[in-house]
Parts: sequence; C-alpha cells; structure tokens
Amino acid sequence: MQAVPVTAEIARRATALAWRDLPDDLVERTKQCLLDWFAVTVAGAQEELTDILIREAIDDGARGPATLVGRSEKVLPSTAALINGAASHALDYDDVNFAMHGHPTVTVVPALLALGEQMKASGRLFVESFVAGYETAGRIGRLVEPSHYDKGFHATATVGSFSAAAAAGRMLGLSDTQLAVAFGIAATQAAGLKSNFGTMCKPLHAGTASEHGLRAARLSAKGFTARSDSLECDQGFASSQSDHLNVEQALGEPPAGWHLRNNLFKYHAACYMTHAPIECAKEIRLKSNFPPERVKKILLRIDAGADKVCNIENPTSGLEAKFSLRQTVAMALTGVDTANLESYNEAVTQEPRIRALRDKMDGDPARRRHDPRSDPRFGHPLGRHRQAAPGARDEVREPGDAGAGRCRQQTPARRHRAHRQPLRCRRTREGVGEDLTWPERGPPQVGGYPDRVRS
Repeated sequence: MQAVPVTAEIARRATALAWRDLPDDLVERTKQCLLDWFAVTVAGAQEELTDILIREAIDDGARGPATLVGRSEKVLPSTAALINGAASHALDYDDVNFAMHGHPTVTVVPALLALGEQMKASGRLFVESFVAGYETAGRIGRLVEPSHYDKGFHATATVGSFSAAAAAGRMLGLSDTQLAVAFGIAATQAAGLKSNFGTMCKPLHAGTASEHGLRAARLSAKGFTARSDSLECDQGFASSQSDHLNVEQALGEPPAGWHLRNNLFKYHAACYMTHAPIECAKEIRLKSNFPPERVKKILLRIDAGADKVCNIENPTSGLEAKFSLRQTVAMALTGVDTANLESYNEAVTQEPRIRALRDKMDGDPARRRHDPRSDPRFGHPLGRHRQAAPGARDEVREPGDAGAGRCRQQTPARRHRAHRQPLRCRRTREGVGEDLTWPERGPPQVGGYPDRVRS
C-alpha cells in the first residue's frame, strides 16, 4: 500500500472542528443521538452482562467518582466508559452508520461522559467533541471497508476505538499531532471479532472501544508515544486488518456533507441486517392474513454479508435471537413485537410455532454483497420514511398456493422515532457536564430532553 498521511489529516480535521462549523441540523441530530443513547443505556443497564461487568469492577477495586447510567454504583472513569459502552450496546438497539459499518454513538458517548463528568465540560464542548468523534468513525470506516468487516472484524470495536479517541482528544484540547499519536495508541488496542455476535462479547466491544479511546487520548496528553501514521503505515491498522486503503473515500465529502446526517435509528431490537426481512414478514402477515401453521416453506433471499452476521439457525437465548434471521422472521410472521425488548428471551426461541416456522426456512444469499454506502436510500433524516436494511426478499408459500406471498425490501412503519422512545426511556435530569450522566428511573418524560443538551 502506498503511504499517504491520512492519519495526520483525519486528526487535523477532528481537532480543528469548532462550534461555528456545525449547522443547526447537526446539533439537533447530536441531541437525537444522545436521547437515543440514554434510552438504550438505561434499559441495557439492567442486563446480566452489565451486572457481571460491575461485579468484576468492584472486585477489582475500581470504585471511583464516575457515574454508571441507570445504576447506583460509581467507578473509575475508564471503567465507566467500559461499562456504559457495553450497557448501551447490550440490547443491539442503538444507532447505525454504514460508512463505519457499525454503531458509532455507543463508542463515543461513554468516553465523553466519563471525561466530561470529570472535567465538568460544557454542553457546547460535548457536542463539538461528539461530532468530531462521529465524523472520525465515518472517515476511518470508509478507509478500510468493506474488506475489514468481511475479514471478521467488528468495526464498532476497531474503528470505534479511533472515534472514541478523537472525541476524547477533542474534549481534552489535544493538538492534531497529539491526536495522531492517540490514534497510534488506539490502533494497537483495536480488536473485536464478529464470530462473537450473539454473545455478551459483542456489547463488550463497544465498551472496550470507548475505554481504549479514552485511555489513548489521555496517555497522549501526558506524553505517551506511538506512531503518528498508524492508519497507513506498513503493518499498521489498514494493512493488517484490511485489503483496502481508500484514502479518497476517507477524506472525501460524505453523502449529505456530514456522516452524522446519515445516522440510522433502529425500529427493531435486533441486528440491523434482520430489519428488512422483519418488515417483509410483517407485510406478508398483514396482507395475506393466513395462519402461520399453514405455511409450507419460507425462502429468505438475503444479502450475502448477512449470512456471516445474523444467521444463527437455532438460537437458544435472547441475545442469539437478535442475530437470527430465521428467528426474527418467524417472530414477525406470528405477530411477536420485534420492537419490544421483552420479546427477546429464551422462552420465545423455544415457542413451538416459532420453532416450526424456523424449520421451514431456507436462506438464499445473494452472490454479490450490497454496499449500502453507495445507496442513496440510506441515512434519511429522523422521522422520515426510510428504507430497511439492504438486500432482502421473503417468499412465504402456503400448501396448495401456486403464488407465494412475496415481499421485497420494505420500509419500516411510518412513525416518528419519538413514538417509540417512551417505551424504553426514563426521565433524565437537565444539565451539562457531569449532570448529563444522571438518568433517573421513573415515568417516561423525554419530550423536551433534546433541548436540555444545552449549547
């Protein structure tokens, strides 16, 4: 690979970003990302994996001043970044960006909350730092995708380490040279395997990325050394974890001018690549109105990439169900609410009607992988009609029915995101800096929250 100073340029852009550069809609989108993040994190804070991480932290002597969202315990800032990051990804209900090929907000916000609480950072600095981290995720994602993800790396864990470092570095006021070094520190820690999807390690990836990025920025600020060309150098991040070094894509203008404008919020509490099949199955059920017991065969025509991401054939837990096309399609065909957190559990994977439908499914992966980054249908603004995940078609055939019920890629129900938020949100105290980390469990009162992330 030809060496191009892309590390230095991405670092320069992140450190140079200022409030005056941010259009109003980008500030609003940041507030929406924060609202969504708090919603999934308060719910994820009650998951078993969060309990385990907190017990491990306490046993390891990591009590400290930093807040854990939705919990009473307090830990060290780096530990808070780890646990809040894992909790926010525990339900796989957090936002997505296809430039990164992963989940951007869950790596950036936990690092900023831990650092911002300690620094008593202003809301304006928080927003600037968030955008710097988010845009870094998109740039580095475009630098190494799609082969990085295809090789088995979970970009939320790997690319997310750089986005967390950029966000924390911007909040700390690092120079572009210091941030380039922080990227080198993050690069040597960046790790996470897709083979662990459907286990507690997937949400752990978001936490470790946030923790690693925060540590990288703080170490660089103290003079710790690392290569300042870690993205493009020989045996660096790109050459060791990708077949690509897409400098033009990384440094080029993203669709709509900002990666943040292409953020996608989820309608279903499962892997994003299950969403199109879920919508297809819902459409078939609502239009055809036949009992699931009469189904003879279900053929899933799916994007080739989905076969290695969310195709667990016989899930036995709620986590595995979120990464099972067969399970989620069967849930949708039987009327199970795939947006409801309580729908994903061991019992639903063993429900006889759902197991019977799973056994009637065959997958037909497409020969060529769909590249959503080149598809203008993705990344529409919040509350607008949006396409579901790429490359899906369901065909459901009844006995004696020559014409199968068919549905190509469908759009999610046309409802504003806020209509779902009260189902999983909790009231959050108004404030800046450390006050942003103090959600309260109680009646859903989230309508005015975006305006409380003050500038």
